[in-house]
Amino acid sequence: MIETSMTWSDLMFMLNGAGKTLLITFWAVAGGTTLGIVFGLIRATGSLWISIPLGFILDILRSVPLLIQFILANSFQAIAGLNATPFVVGCTVLGLYTSAYCTEIVRGGVLAVPQTTRRAARSLGLSYTQDLTNIVFPLATRAMLPSWIGLTLGVMKDSALVLWIGIIELLRSSQIIITRIQEPLFVLSVAGLIYFLISFPISRIGAHLERKWREDD
Repeated sequence: MIETSMTWSDLMFMLNGAGKTLLITFWAVAGGTTLGIVFGLIRATGSLWISIPLGFILDILRSVPLLIQFILANSFQAIAGLNATPFVVGCTVLGLYTSAYCTEIVRGGVLAVPQTTRRAARSLGLSYTQDLTNIVFPLATRAMLPSWIGLTLGVMKDSALVLWIGIIELLRSSQIIITRIQEPLFVLSVAGLIYFLISFPISRIGAHLERKWREDD
């Protein structure tokens, strides 16, 4: 029998933090994916004069540790007098960070579509936009989905770093409870279980889509 000083209200506090984790993850992935699609298309099909500088900027976002980006962004926005909330700063920084990785996922997916397929589509009279929407994206999505699912799960775990700019998400709420009841193993086990429960459905949805697409081929 496990004995613990953790109460129902403590669990609700952690679940509230988990809700904040999901909310940050949603906005970061939504914004990062949108930017990633735009930047990925530019990197895959755009002029080198645009693609190279954009790639350099995205390399910076991928190279600088996310914790440093959170702290610098939160500090500089305060110095600049923007008065953005920590939640907005966290979503923005994590969204840009996500876009840097999503860009390469999209670029790889677009370049994976054979040029012969695209030339055949254009020879049938499809415009550039129709080629992208009807040929390239449906084929590229199948190649991009596993990496995108992995990125989404990674962003969910990376969102724990927002605790350093004052956001009480799942990990921070766990730390607060640990400080009060001094049961780190039990509280962190509960936090780990919550992370698993909110991550598992995402991975299963991705696996289901991959299996369905293979059956349709």
